Amino acid sequence: MPVITHPWAPVCEADARVLILGSIPSPKSRELGFYYAHPQNCFWQTLAQVLRAPVPSPDAASRTAFLKRNRVALWDVLHACEIDGASDSSIRNPVPNRFRPLLEASGIAAIFTAGKKATALFQAHCREEAGMQPAYLPSTSPANRAQQGRPEFMEQWMRLRAYL
Repeated sequence: MPVITHPWAPVCEADARVLILGSIPSPKSRELGFYYAHPQNCFWQTLAQVLRAPVPSPDAASRTAFLKRNRVALWDVLHACEIDGASDSSIRNPVPNRFRPLLEASGIAAIFTAGKKATALFQAHCREEAGMQPAYLPSTSPANRAQQGRPEFMEQWMRLRAYL
């Protein structure tokens, strides 16, 4: 399996209140140049609904401005790993990002991990260093489409509002 190194810095301003973490960008997101860029991933639509805001344009600048305007930071749990395509279940030899400097330089009050694998990876490799417990969010990946239409999906995501 190829080793993938995370291509981007976190999106985070000093006034950010929540940090949302995925595992590592998918091949399509890396190809398109920004987080959650796969057109079938419902991340941006879901976050816009949570924030009661219009969905941002798909370019990186618009999405970055959207995050900053709403005091949401975005990054991933892993700096690098071996992975087969976009399959989180295939992740091997994970190298975690370090979160303490990011947390110390911001007002982040809560960390949310999007997907079971991101949550498990954060718990195993980052929780102690970050000094914060993550809250699980269901994945917005096309692979999780069956869950996304259920009321529980949005109920989980709406928990972000308490911190914004």
